[in-house]
Amino acid sequence: MTSTAVIQTKQGIGDVMWHLPFIRAIAAATPERAVTFLTLPSSFARDLLSGEACVAETIYYENRGSEWARGRHLARLIGTLRARRFTTLWILDRSVRPALAALAAGIPNRIGLGFGQQRLFISNPGIDARYRPEHPIEWLKALMAAMALPLPSTEPGLTLPAALRAELLRRYHDWPRPWIVLGIGASRANHDWSDAQWTAFLLGLRQRISGTALLVGGPSYAARAAALIEATGCGVNACALPIAESAALIAAADLYVGPDSGPLNVAAAVGTPAFGLFGTTSVLDYSRFIHPILPDDGRCAPDGMTRTSPARVLAAIAAQLATPHAPTEA
Repeated sequence: MTSTAVIQTKQGIGDVMWHLPFIRAIAAATPERAVTFLTLPSSFARDLLSGEACVAETIYYENRGSEWARGRHLARLIGTLRARRFTTLWILDRSVRPALAALAAGIPNRIGLGFGQQRLFISNPGIDARYRPEHPIEWLKALMAAMALPLPSTEPGLTLPAALRAELLRRYHDWPRPWIVLGIGASRANHDWSDAQWTAFLLGLRQRISGTALLVGGPSYAARAAALIEATGCGVNACALPIAESAALIAAADLYVGPDSGPLNVAAAVGTPAFGLFGTTSVLDYSRFIHPILPDDGRCAPDGMTRTSPARVLAAIAAQLATPHAPTEA
């Protein structure tokens, strides 16, 4: 059991990846050099962080639903925090409820950003309000500075269990290289390509490589992947892989292509060149492994993905296909 906990309130896999450097920095300053991490089940953090020494335990909690449901979730969170007897809780978000839960649980050190009403429940002064319009990554960088915590890098550098990576490489050793992982889903429909665009991309890719295209996105995208593979005669359907195996597959790949989504952030976290389609969202720049591809006219907007042509993406990855990533075996 650790004396320090970190809570992250966002829902996604990608959110856990870009929070990881901050979790690691906090853990490095604790007596145990590890923290307990609280986050939502939809983040799959328990599976993805199983190889991280800085996370002693991942505890899932919930914060969504009706006001009645959120009230019950808050009561459960207070109970969880009180039972663990943490002395410090870091709140890596502007949310009020985790700070309130920490106060109610009797945690003396409650470290947060201090935006809005959260400032009433934390024990540190918070950060300057001028950061509020910035991306949350900038909030957390400011928080680390305010608390005099060294932050060596914002690169996640995700550690996956060596046995997991070795098993995946053994199982799929015969697949021709290069391996190109394609993330075919996104949290919102307009953040992803249409089936027609993915079909055109796969057909173009088939003409350019003798390697293997691997489609990921989770079980809910398995049928879509199967249809794209049937239509193009190109690709392997890897959507059914468990999340940790999917991460290991991305780590073993030569490159990744996909929209701004969880798998893109996983690719950056494991050091695989990640070509991200940023048609509707702001470009992420926390990792040197993210190579942003903007719409053909350079203008991000709600319809930006429709203006991001497969030909543009094929041209962007051409140099990488010529000089494969050559990942090291675990």
